[in-house]
Amino acid sequence: MFLKLKKISKDSRKAFEKKIDPIKKDKVLKKFAYLISVNRKKIITENIKDIKFAKKKKLNKNLINRLEINECKIVDIIKSIKQIVKIKDPTNKILEQWKRPNGLIIKKVTVPIGVIAVIYESRPNVTSDVASLCFKSGNSVILRGGSEAFNTNKIISNLFRKSLKIYGVDKNYVQFVQTRNRKIVDGLLAKMKGHVDLIIPRGGKSLVKKVDELSTIPYIGHLEGICHTYIDKKAKLNMAIKVLENAKMRNTSICGATETVLFHNKIAKKFINPVLTELEKKGCSIYGDKHIRKLFKGKSHLANKKSWAKEYLSSKISAKLVGNVNDAIKHINQFGTMHTDAIITNDKKTANYFLKNIKSSIGIHNSSTQFADGGEFGFGAEVGISTNNLPPRGPVGLGQLVTYKYEVYGNGQIRK
Repeated sequence: MFLKLKKISKDSRKAFEKKIDPIKKDKVLKKFAYLISVNRKKIITENIKDIKFAKKKKLNKNLINRLEINECKIVDIIKSIKQIVKIKDPTNKILEQWKRPNGLIIKKVTVPIGVIAVIYESRPNVTSDVASLCFKSGNSVILRGGSEAFNTNKIISNLFRKSLKIYGVDKNYVQFVQTRNRKIVDGLLAKMKGHVDLIIPRGGKSLVKKVDELSTIPYIGHLEGICHTYIDKKAKLNMAIKVLENAKMRNTSICGATETVLFHNKIAKKFINPVLTELEKKGCSIYGDKHIRKLFKGKSHLANKKSWAKEYLSSKISAKLVGNVNDAIKHINQFGTMHTDAIITNDKKTANYFLKNIKSSIGIHNSSTQFADGGEFGFGAEVGISTNNLPPRGPVGLGQLVTYKYEVYGNGQIRK
């Protein structure tokens, strides 16, 4: 197994060392989008095999929903690739430049990271997004998708490799680990230091926990998406109803879905019933503290301390009454996961205070937490969301898949 991984990483490194000019990168990506389009029926056929496999394994419904590829999702995949094409190449960009008194000129210039290994689950669109982002940012990528999406991931990665070959680019810029054996993940994490430069886990809590425990390689990612929406005393009711319904129910299975709603106690009597009733109508179960349950006329369950730290990823939400914005911030910083948290208020001063004091990698004012997405940020796509304290933080797109170095230009200077 180790020899197999070593061969894959060696091929990745060899491909990475062959620099590709920006024009050729975009040609490869355009061809990839075209190949996805003309092979859509084959992709869906392979995806049906994966759906059957997932159902046989009795995977959760939300995971099967993530796994499914249909005509609509293929259109989204193609759209994402084309958006990445439109974004300027992030490499060889001068971030800063200055001249020293001795005449030395110093430039801070962006460069690719190197060999990136991405370990992910369920969503086959990740194969397309990650391969496109890594390639355009000058990195070679090793893709290790979940066993439940094996066939779909394989055909998509092969189409990318075909587009690379058409333009004379080393096809090993993109490699898919063609085995369902889970032990390969352990080997990738624990034994590939020096062969792989960065690990990006994109999946559930158990995957990210495994990466945290085993990886000898730097990684970026997030453990959970326990996101909050705080409805302030100066919020507008109609906006609160509309935004929270989207933040919770648009797609309950994504990491940017709101899992806890916090109400300022001064608007409790006016807001709790219309806001929570709208969620209940959409099939959402309410888990409220004793104050919420006393005021809410619909059906609810009693929340406890575990509820505040729960990432439901389903049609469930925790609800709590807080005394003021500071109480909301305190709750978020205690129980949140530094992912995405929002405030609904017409008070700009309070909104600014909230955004400056939550620890979250993404803070949102008067909008849905489900905007926590690289595509929505204008990045074309993302390889995931990072909740690390060190950069990159938030959606990791093209601009975050590069590092930098210093280039120093002289004309014979020596140090005294």
